Amino acid sequence: MSSQNAEQQVDDLYKIRHSLAHVLAQAVQRLYPDTQISIGPPIDTGAYYDFLFSKPVSEEALPKIESEMKKILKEAQTFRVDTLSPDEAKKFWSARKQPFKVELIEDLEKEGATEVTHYVNVNKKGEETFTDLCRGGHVSNLKDISRDAFKLMSLAGAYWRGDEKRQQLTRIYMAAFTSKAELDAHLLMLEEARKRDHRKLGKELDLFLFSEDVGPGLPLWTPKGTIITDEIERLAKETEAAYGYLRVRTPHIAKGRLYEKTGHLAHYKQSMFPPMKLPNEEGEYYLKPMNCPHHHQIFASGLRSYRDLPMRLAEYGHNYRYEDSGALFGLMRVRSLTMNDAHIYCSEEQFEQEFISVLQLYLKYFKLFDIQKYVMRLSLHDPRELGKKYVNEPELWKKTEDMVRSAMKKAKIDFVEVPNEAAFYGPKIDVEVWSAIGREFTLATNQVDFDVPGKLGLTYVDKDGTQKTPICIHRAPLSTHERLVGFLIEQFAGLFPLWLAPVQIALLPVAEPHEAYAQKLAERLKGEGLRVQLMSHDNSLGKRIREGEGQKIPYLLVIGDKEVEQNAVAVRNVATKKQVTVPVDEFVFATVSDVKERKLKASIG
Repeated sequence: MSSQNAEQQVDDLYKIRHSLAHVLAQAVQRLYPDTQISIGPPIDTGAYYDFLFSKPVSEEALPKIESEMKKILKEAQTFRVDTLSPDEAKKFWSARKQPFKVELIEDLEKEGATEVTHYVNVNKKGEETFTDLCRGGHVSNLKDISRDAFKLMSLAGAYWRGDEKRQQLTRIYMAAFTSKAELDAHLLMLEEARKRDHRKLGKELDLFLFSEDVGPGLPLWTPKGTIITDEIERLAKETEAAYGYLRVRTPHIAKGRLYEKTGHLAHYKQSMFPPMKLPNEEGEYYLKPMNCPHHHQIFASGLRSYRDLPMRLAEYGHNYRYEDSGALFGLMRVRSLTMNDAHIYCSEEQFEQEFISVLQLYLKYFKLFDIQKYVMRLSLHDPRELGKKYVNEPELWKKTEDMVRSAMKKAKIDFVEVPNEAAFYGPKIDVEVWSAIGREFTLATNQVDFDVPGKLGLTYVDKDGTQKTPICIHRAPLSTHERLVGFLIEQFAGLFPLWLAPVQIALLPVAEPHEAYAQKLAERLKGEGLRVQLMSHDNSLGKRIREGEGQKIPYLLVIGDKEVEQNAVAVRNVATKKQVTVPVDEFVFATVSDVKERKLKASIG
């Protein structure tokens, strides 16, 4: 498919979704005439529309609304565009008691708009059936939209303009595609996603929990969940040691003046927990929102030479961010978070190689976790936001953005550029990944800091004896480990690779005479560093197999007379559902090797 044809497909799908948003609003107003309408944009999987109903509406109403939408499509309505002055448009919507539309037009006026457009639905008889304030992008005739390729999905609350002090509206979400086959595939993916939901599986597999007494967004890791986070930490430490990182450790709090110096209080305070005032102490203290200010203090603690660079300081750090309660979502967005954070202090000449090395580390991790689809996003600043959202250094912004762009091209890594998404102190690479079922996650980041090292007076002595300020690269390739574990739960549907599984092997003696053999084998496996569970013969073998599969234990070892006589095990691979009998020594060697090498798939079965 040519890029032009692909772009046309995207445009056509946008038009379908945009048109269906209008159809949804028209259907709602037919069924509930006194409803106030607000906005209805297309989104990645369809569209939504926000309404203020005079009486509460439940999801039981969705089939009726959907049926009305199909009637509207059958009417073969077309779109007419009318151009009005803001005053004319405000009078139009005021007469129809639609205050949200009036407010939107007032905002357009403030931005300097001298005209606005209405898109009017017209039926075969030339009668106007519905009007919306809109910039356009619609199909030519509603009959061209498949009546089997969309579905109303759910209701949600949504504050007008995202302001919790304003009216709470009812948002109706809709999935919409070009064909029934595409819609069916999407619905199947959603069903699979529900099965893999990390919140559901996390509870079923006893990995983590939240407590009202502890607070929202503050996860508690159970013994099984802690095994997973410990294994990820071990992975990070081993990998970073091989890449020449130096490990450090810093406290969970710091004085506010540190964050004043770095600029975080000016640019990030809304995401920090409120300050703490301590008795007999000057100033205020804050919970640590990120590790970089502390690492900068370590770099500044001694005289640094060009021979010390690049200096790579790494920490398995614990941070706290005051996320809005409405944004909290399982492990994906929390207030207490850990990450294998690191900061690389380097010269300008070293920057390119260090930046590329971090990206190569990302690719190494992607292979390890079987992440096959990803995109690197080069997040840039917006010149209009200099001095507000971003530090006011236009020349340094251009220089560092060019440096990152050049490094990406040299590494032959595909990327897309995204404006107005940079960190306040420099450009960054944000990594979007897709799980095995196609769910998108923002997982990792690689940031360039040209600003804070200079503010804090960080310097090194160069070869010519002059003092120079290093560039700092902020990187966290495994994201927050909370988000990573949430992603991995969904990626593997709870059935983790052997090295990461909380319980790697379950022993199932068929009857009492086989218990002693199973116990002896369990001790041997534990001695090899493997995580083992002995499932006693008290319950039936079938029930224990179902229980082991439900717990997502990679290997179930069935032990009966034959296995005891042959010093063997019947290995049931839960992932493949295959069962083979192998000598114990062969099983132990293969399993220990698989774990050591962190293989994705177990060798036996």
